[in-house]
Amino acid sequence: MDPIKYIFEKPSLSGRIAKWQVLLSEHDIVYVTKKAIKGSAVANHLAAQPVADYEPMRIDFPDENIFLVEKNARDHETWTMLFDGASNELGHGIGVVLISPEEKVFPLMAKLCFECTHNIAEYEACIMGLQVAFDMSIKKLKVLGDSMLVLHQVKEEWETRDAKLVPYSQYVTKLSQNFEKISFDHVPREDNRMADALATLAVMFDLNLEFELRPI
Repeated sequence: MDPIKYIFEKPSLSGRIAKWQVLLSEHDIVYVTKKAIKGSAVANHLAAQPVADYEPMRIDFPDENIFLVEKNARDHETWTMLFDGASNELGHGIGVVLISPEEKVFPLMAKLCFECTHNIAEYEACIMGLQVAFDMSIKKLKVLGDSMLVLHQVKEEWETRDAKLVPYSQYVTKLSQNFEKISFDHVPREDNRMADALATLAVMFDLNLEFELRPI
């Protein structure tokens, strides 16, 4: 079951799902199919070089022209990216929102099919967003998130003491070099609700891995 499609197409919703429907309906959303991520971004990165070949997940778009943006907008305007990770007893999910200079919204989500900490989930979300932005040939990007730890680490303002997070921080730095201009800033959690909702939804829905996973 696809959660975004479920939310927008189901005629009657209640409880928490209904609240998410209201939240997501406030935005000009372009529907994007979610997939599962079997292995961590860092593991995939180490297994496949160079960065251009790094594909932690295959993203299928319902319309091949969905990411067609005027060249001038790509080259000279700044896009905004919000990211978030969610971890609970059901698993781990990540959500990303890319917003064009024309304020068109592109939501992305994935369920992580491996055990990890919440901070790793946050890094996975950031990496997924950076990879998609790079694939879209975006040149200028403003990255926003509510994880103080991740943002301060990638800006080298805080020391990365957790050995498991060191390769993630290094990989974000490497991906960042693909952009002409990129910035990382913190936003309050209430300003990151859409990415948070996507990450939480990714956790909630069961995946049939036989059909959802694609070979890396």
